Amino acid sequence: MWTMEQLVERVSAALAAEYPGAPNGRVRELPDRRSIRWYTTIGLVDRPLGTRGRTVLYGPRHLLQLVAIKRRQASGRTLAEIQEELSGASEETLAEVARIPGSLLEVPAAAAPSPARPDFWKAVPADPEPAPGSARRALAEAVAALEVESAPPPAHHPQTLVTGVPLGGGVILLLPRHVTEVDRDEIAAAASPLLDLLAARGLTDGRSE
Repeated sequence: MWTMEQLVERVSAALAAEYPGAPNGRVRELPDRRSIRWYTTIGLVDRPLGTRGRTVLYGPRHLLQLVAIKRRQASGRTLAEIQEELSGASEETLAEVARIPGSLLEVPAAAAPSPARPDFWKAVPADPEPAPGSARRALAEAVAALEVESAPPPAHHPQTLVTGVPLGGGVILLLPRHVTEVDRDEIAAAASPLLDLLAARGLTDGRSE
């Protein structure tokens, strides 16, 4: 999987060979973060495969979709025409339009981390095992059984992650899990009618963010 920056680099490499550029001066030569999020919102590009920490990750299908969009824009197609042709298209169709070298579609395998070697100087030496039938062993077994019987049940302390998403006007949406940058953009767009209602009722601080 690739980060957004790595994805854009592969788009650039795929278009370097035979790409005359978009005839419309308002169309970017290469997609940026904003345009990739917009393509995702309108269904031209799939949602990210997942996240690594706070980093959004993409795969080969996203590369096919972005390059296919750029090639169609270079041929003079409008975004509406491209949506009609490529939204939900199969990978075979996307590959035929994008014409990407196979080497750019390869995803490098993640190297497995080598196991950490224990710090031998930090290891606590174990107590010698008492000999079977000795008084010391009998006493140790009796103490262990008493500890098990008297030990209280472990307490359960559920932890809830709460993420705040600013919507503007001092309004913050609280969610019970982590959200990505794509989620934030889509939530902000969907919350516009709610913010208008809250502002009309005087329930915001009147500031835009």
